[in-house]
Amino acid sequence: MTSLDQLLTERGLHIPEVITGYIAGESLPVDSGATQLPIYFPGTGEQIAQLQEDSATVVADAIASARNSFDAGVWSAQSTATRQQIFRRGAQLIREHAEELALLECLCAGLPSSHLAIRQVPRAADNLDFFADYIGVMAGESFEQLSGYQTVVTRQPAGVAALFAPWNAPLALASMQIASSLAFGNTCVLKPSEFTPLSVLRMVSLLEEAGLPAGTINVVNGSGAVTGAALASAAGIDRIAFTGGGATARRVMSAAAQHLTPVHFELGGKSANIVFDDADFDRALDGSLVNIFSNSGQICIAGSRILVQRGIASRFIEAFVERTRSLTVGNPLDPNTEVGPMAFKAHWERVLDHIARAKSEGAVLLCGGEARTDLGSGYYVSPTVFQVEDNQLALCQEEVFGPVVSIQVFDEDKEAFSIANDSRFGLVGYCWTNSLARAHAFQQKVEAGTLWINTPLARDLRAPFGGFKESGIGRDGPRQAAEFFTEEKATITARGLTPIRKMGR
Repeated sequence: MTSLDQLLTERGLHIPEVITGYIAGESLPVDSGATQLPIYFPGTGEQIAQLQEDSATVVADAIASARNSFDAGVWSAQSTATRQQIFRRGAQLIREHAEELALLECLCAGLPSSHLAIRQVPRAADNLDFFADYIGVMAGESFEQLSGYQTVVTRQPAGVAALFAPWNAPLALASMQIASSLAFGNTCVLKPSEFTPLSVLRMVSLLEEAGLPAGTINVVNGSGAVTGAALASAAGIDRIAFTGGGATARRVMSAAAQHLTPVHFELGGKSANIVFDDADFDRALDGSLVNIFSNSGQICIAGSRILVQRGIASRFIEAFVERTRSLTVGNPLDPNTEVGPMAFKAHWERVLDHIARAKSEGAVLLCGGEARTDLGSGYYVSPTVFQVEDNQLALCQEEVFGPVVSIQVFDEDKEAFSIANDSRFGLVGYCWTNSLARAHAFQQKVEAGTLWINTPLARDLRAPFGGFKESGIGRDGPRQAAEFFTEEKATITARGLTPIRKMGR
């Protein structure tokens, strides 16, 4: 028995040899003729299961299940109070099974278990609780300005949503998609990443245990080229929500265009983290490390371009490099690990390719810059810091999505804002300063959907979240979700015997 098998036995968990999709409340049978995709534990590189890839026929079955459920009204016609009760019970069950969910996510994504336990699993429960609260207070509209008439604006669920969840934060981001679509009465077909299906499937089973009717959420598995393409191009889909990379989003959008299906995209980032010379130095240092090395650098909101003002640059760079060298890199199951492996081998290789290209283009390597083969056969990369003088380097323009950061020195404030905006992305931005004027200038001038001042990674679910430029289309958020996942309907009623023009006499 391997140490991993022993751990699963100790935790009372069993991972099936073949993981299959989930339709109408039932796991699909194993199909010996279907493609089986291997799933590996990124911490050691060992295979832990196989994933059965769902064909276009299976995807069609999942969509039919979601449509039947929607039309039958078992969820879409439920009262707000019932939806709230089920969401809150689901959130409670997620918290009760937090250790199990964190382990399942760690085994597939390789994210440090301590990070999952503190942030990702509670976030999944919080998403459900938040939307349970929101649907209890959201209001319609009525207008009486038109003499003799009353106009009432109501919303009804759009229908069946296709949800594409990413591999870098499966529970947190899949739960946001689920909560924001189901809260308004929709049903869905969810496609997790083919690298990280386990925690999402378990969360769906917990939601059904909480009372969610079977068929409300249906799960299909497989690659983007096969399963994802079939889902994105299906005629029976009313809304598509996708979180992932821009190249895939373009293919999803092209497929959706064939049926004029509305899309919501949360995509990549290459965000600037500006440290001004009047910043609280220690907070800026701590926050900058969190901004890039959280989630092992595999977050779209990473502050991967640090811009530091010349007056404090030498001190900041020295301290940042020293702290980076001190980060604990290792097995994500170890609670002391701060930076775990990359989520899968191909991505590990891409991150190493980015590092090699940065070296070849003249970026100055300050620390890291290599694979951590000393840690075994897992997909580890040493936390890496480069200093650059030109924001046009590929390192500064392309999303690395790993524990790799560039540092660039600037002189004038306007130079920092210009560099920050010199990107095809515009997801988030960070600023560290004790100047109110600088903070206001940052807010006004930086082109990004979310801006953080003197803090790392805070998220208020009441506020919209999304990006400018190639960082996405649309926003997450309660009002924004209501607008995307529902259809508005205006009903105009005559008040009394309003005049009607006579025709045909």
